[in-house]
Amino acid sequence: MNKNKFATTPPMGWNSYDYYDTTVNEEQIKANADFMAAHLKEYGWEYIVVDIQWYAHEAGSQRDKHQYIPFWKVEMDEYSRLLPCPERFPSSVNGQGFKPLADYIHSLGLKFGIHIMRGIPRIAAHNYMNIYGSDRRANEIADPSSICQWNPDMYGLDPEAEGAQEYYNSIFELYAQWGVDFIKCDDICRQDMPSSERETEMLHKAIQNSGRPMVLSLSPGPALINKAWHYEKYANMWRITDDFWDSWPLLVNMFERCELWQNHVSEGSYPDCDMLPLGYIGKGFGDERYTRFTKEEQITMMTLWCIFRSPLMLGAELTKLDQWTMDLLTNKKVLHLLSHSSGAKQLMRSKDQAIWYSKDNQDDRLYLALFNLSDEERSIKVASHEIGLECFSQYSFEELWSGERLSGSEQDFESKIAAHGAKLYSISMNK
Repeated sequence: MNKNKFATTPPMGWNSYDYYDTTVNEEQIKANADFMAAHLKEYGWEYIVVDIQWYAHEAGSQRDKHQYIPFWKVEMDEYSRLLPCPERFPSSVNGQGFKPLADYIHSLGLKFGIHIMRGIPRIAAHNYMNIYGSDRRANEIADPSSICQWNPDMYGLDPEAEGAQEYYNSIFELYAQWGVDFIKCDDICRQDMPSSERETEMLHKAIQNSGRPMVLSLSPGPALINKAWHYEKYANMWRITDDFWDSWPLLVNMFERCELWQNHVSEGSYPDCDMLPLGYIGKGFGDERYTRFTKEEQITMMTLWCIFRSPLMLGAELTKLDQWTMDLLTNKKVLHLLSHSSGAKQLMRSKDQAIWYSKDNQDDRLYLALFNLSDEERSIKVASHEIGLECFSQYSFEELWSGERLSGSEQDFESKIAAHGAKLYSISMNK
């Protein structure tokens, strides 16, 4: 199975983490899926992803002390495979797992994804539990020194141990039976543990063995640029940053990260700028709020993510989206860049501004993105030769957020940009 056949464009969807943290339940997943199907699907949004600790009992109940309650009860089958907590996902009872929920998501014309942690549950190793498809036990394949720095649920696997690949095969066989389309694997991307690289290869092999196409997304970042070839070979998307939140300094930093990774965007393989903290977020963290990004900053974020061609994963509670945010997320001309442009390059970057451009794959149009990173309005100028044109006089400019149309002059194009704002132009030859 070629991993690129089912992620030919950057995945677009919704993930439960930014709003619900560890607490999301079946009813909430369905409500967000219903909204996506009714209002966002036609624009390319299609994945519904259940994030971390869907297997944990009483998740979020000790949030004042722990994000992840140490060594608490988890739902698991006899083969050391985690199952949805039936208290939060009632359709999972009697061994049905996520299949009923996945079937519901699929009935809406959407795709279903889940979050997993690298490795095997610690409690399975401590209790010498069985491994499906192997005569080895959980304790024989677990590496007790391979422990996530921020989540207490798992041990990493010993890639050399007999039965280790069989364990990954067994969980992906289960996910295939459920109808999972997308896997976000955590505690693996930045390779904190020596086995992370090998475990990525094992995950890829397990997906192939499952017989079901599943997008493989690796977290958290920052990914290692010297391992770009490895991410491209074995995953579909990989995080180039740690958790991204609604902070202007974090957004400014993404220009440096996108510059680093701009040559590694290809069909089926996408450096991932992380989730879009838009609308209402933070409820599961005890801090429900409307995004701290200004409208100009939100346009900057969407423009960079789209011209760079990052996957787009919404973090908002979809049912609370306001019309302005909906308009931001449903601009077909901007979203067109995800699926029909290529070769995005950063032409320049300073503390005050950045300039990107790319080309359309369907015609001769070019795209020009101007970013004002300063705290005051400023004019940004681009010379025609910088984007491979002799002059601008034969070209028209359409700003894709506002719809404003302009005619080009001779050699230079100049535009005023609001503080922390951006403009995205489509450049086409006059007919």
